[in-house]
Amino acid sequence: MKRYKRLYVVLAVLLAACIATFALSRYKAQKEQIQTSGETILSISADEVESLSWDYDGQTLSFHRDGAWSYDDDAAFPVDAEQMDLLLEPFAAFGAAFIIEDVDDLGQYGLDNPVCTIRITAGGESWTIQLGDYSKMDAQRYVSIGDGNVYLAAHDPLDEFDVTLDELIDQDDIPAFGQVSELRFSGAENYAVSYQEDGGNTYREDDVYFTERDGEQVPLDPDRVEDYLQAIQSLSLTDCVTYSANDDDLQACGLDSPELIIEVAYDGEDGASGTFTLNVSRDPDERAAEAPTDGESEEEITAYARVGQSKLLYQITGAEYEALMAASYDDLRHQEVLPAALEDISQVDVTLEGETYTLTAADGADGPAFAYQGETLESTDFQSALQALTAVSFTDEAPTGKEEIALTLHLEREGSPTVQIALYRFDGENCLATLDGEPLCLVERSAAVSLIEAVHAILPATRPYPSGRWRRKA
Repeated sequence: MKRYKRLYVVLAVLLAACIATFALSRYKAQKEQIQTSGETILSISADEVESLSWDYDGQTLSFHRDGAWSYDDDAAFPVDAEQMDLLLEPFAAFGAAFIIEDVDDLGQYGLDNPVCTIRITAGGESWTIQLGDYSKMDAQRYVSIGDGNVYLAAHDPLDEFDVTLDELIDQDDIPAFGQVSELRFSGAENYAVSYQEDGGNTYREDDVYFTERDGEQVPLDPDRVEDYLQAIQSLSLTDCVTYSANDDDLQACGLDSPELIIEVAYDGEDGASGTFTLNVSRDPDERAAEAPTDGESEEEITAYARVGQSKLLYQITGAEYEALMAASYDDLRHQEVLPAALEDISQVDVTLEGETYTLTAADGADGPAFAYQGETLESTDFQSALQALTAVSFTDEAPTGKEEIALTLHLEREGSPTVQIALYRFDGENCLATLDGEPLCLVERSAAVSLIEAVHAILPATRPYPSGRWRRKA
């Protein structure tokens, strides 16, 4: 009897083993079938889509198309058609990495409470696409399209549908300017900048931007003008305050009477020409209370912008506002006192302590150099000090202090022009610079000292400069 019991036990064990082996083989067969699956499970043409809606992160967004896209909750909302195409792009050929057929428990894939539910109508058909858990093992998301199967998606649609309504606004575009022919300001500044390859009164070959001052075309710093244009191009028009601005909205943002209107006439990189208009204002209450100061934090500035007559109003950063408002003639003009390139100077007559000395151009090992009494000067301190004379601020105030140093520059240009620079005592921090006898700007006293000391270093016959007269800035 015991022998029969042992036999039954052995048979039962064998039967269990067979069943387990059979089940394992079926599982492995199914697993292999899943792994080799890679079919396209949806193919929806974006051009045929009539409506699109989705639930995600507690919000429902619904759109329909009748020629152009419209937002169901607000017909005035400007829908970005390109963004809608990006949302639909994954479903043009939506592929599955593998398929799990005849699923009984959607909960194990997170599809009983989907992360996102997407509804698409196109060509008379409708689809509901549910996004479940993210499989960390396979780095893919479980998806249901309502056919009883669960798929691991080759591409996660949540990459596109994790958007807010603001991101679907058809924002105003800032064109690629290409070549700017004119830059015009009105409001806080009122003048125009024109592009002229062969411009007006200038000694620099790279001067191509000019503005009219006292009836003459005077040059602006091309780098400063280009930087200003770049500040416009890089403006971030993403923080939309309203997309249907009315008179009250314009007044609340100070854009009913903009602080500054900027107009850019351009020949675009694609060959198209046009004029781009930007309106800029600070918050009216802030503007009325106190104008921005040098010590004011950019974070304390609330400012707005509007493109042309667009219905969209944007908040811009304090830094963007300050960059756009830095549009005065003094902001864009050359900051250097020296109005020419060193290589164009053939001779410099230096007047110091009532005596005049002549330096002549020479070929230096490292670029433009000067010679004194036939001997080429090895030091470049004089050139560096001359180029370092830059404006602290511009002024029309005539000099009243003593002339400290004067230079007459002879230029190798048409007509052999000369330029006269003089530095005068002004106060403890600055000297006043004149150009051709006219007041130009204040320069740091330390820069003037460096120039004078450089002259003494190359003109040993001159009287040593009294060290106690000037005090360098710390």
